[in-house]
Amino acid sequence: MLISTITLYNWKNFQHCEAHLADRCFIVGANATGKSNLLDAIRFLHDVVKQGGGLQTAVDDRGGITRIRCLSARKRTDVEIGVELKESVSGEIKWKYVLGFRHTGGGIRKSQVSIVTEQVYSAEAGGYVLNRSAESEGEDEETLKYTHLEQANANQKFREVKDFFLQVEYLNIIPQLIRESDGRQGGKDDYYGRGFLARLSVLNEATRNSYLKKINEVVRLAVPQLSELSFAKDENNMPHLEARYLHWRAQGSKQRETQFSDGTLRLIGFLFALLDGNGVVLLEEPEINLHPGIVAHIPEFIARMQRYKNRQVLITTHSYDILSDAGIDENEVLLLTATDEGTQVTNISNEEDICNVLGAGFSVADALIPRTKPDGIDELGTINLAAE
Repeated sequence: MLISTITLYNWKNFQHCEAHLADRCFIVGANATGKSNLLDAIRFLHDVVKQGGGLQTAVDDRGGITRIRCLSARKRTDVEIGVELKESVSGEIKWKYVLGFRHTGGGIRKSQVSIVTEQVYSAEAGGYVLNRSAESEGEDEETLKYTHLEQANANQKFREVKDFFLQVEYLNIIPQLIRESDGRQGGKDDYYGRGFLARLSVLNEATRNSYLKKINEVVRLAVPQLSELSFAKDENNMPHLEARYLHWRAQGSKQRETQFSDGTLRLIGFLFALLDGNGVVLLEEPEINLHPGIVAHIPEFIARMQRYKNRQVLITTHSYDILSDAGIDENEVLLLTATDEGTQVTNISNEEDICNVLGAGFSVADALIPRTKPDGIDELGTINLAAE
């Protein structure tokens, strides 16, 4: 399945937005328009259903509801996330899930949240299989702390929805965290790489070798000095990535992840995220630390993966090289624009002026990068930073 539509009310940058998502979706906008926050709404639902998660934990992990609720919020003070799920972009809606919650605490309970609404629509059932609110019979202050989505004894009729969010994959590698890892921390929900080696370690050996073989094919072209990428454990049973670094010696020398460049580690993490699992993949600016020549092939990497694995990929980016790919369709791009009433989200296929630029033979990059450039940015070079 994939997310065909996401609707947000009072979520961070978004007072209200409705975004239609393709199976490969590029999210573009100026800094601070909410690209990461759009992805985080999906990750929030993952955090609700994951082991050790839950609604309150997901809210607390983001600094409390005051850090979540949109600053542009007016009369409506609750936060709401709604998604529609389909088997394919062109298919019929299979599920709808809506979760609304608000602040209820005070004093020592100042961060406490309570469910305002929780709804699940099932196409197979022909209607709603769950429709909760604070006024529903049997609900009280205690029951409204917990979603039915996260409770095994309450989600039998829509467990497929829970499993869908559980499989959401977010991996935004911070190279130094991999280098500093002791190989035991983290897991699937370690989003930034500290547990990346531990995650490799617990994979089935055949699966791990298959992934590394595919990753090595890319790495040897992107980083010609490195070859023979492999997994190994040291004398203390700690996991490592190893590769042969070619230099003046005929056989080169072995290097471990602590010696890999930032770009090499980011590339390995990006490719691993595409290969491992079957859920929606959320990628944050995969171009960081990578040479433009590599970055230009990222859309192609994703498209090739999707030919044999039916997996939705959502990407935030500022990259001219990514958006210059001729294979990107106008239906695959969301444009985020900041306004006084919160960020607006637009499918560029609905923007006539952008479609005219694309119709004239220009790329998505040509149409959008100048549009998302901050006003007055050309004056940066005139600012005197010297101490007075």
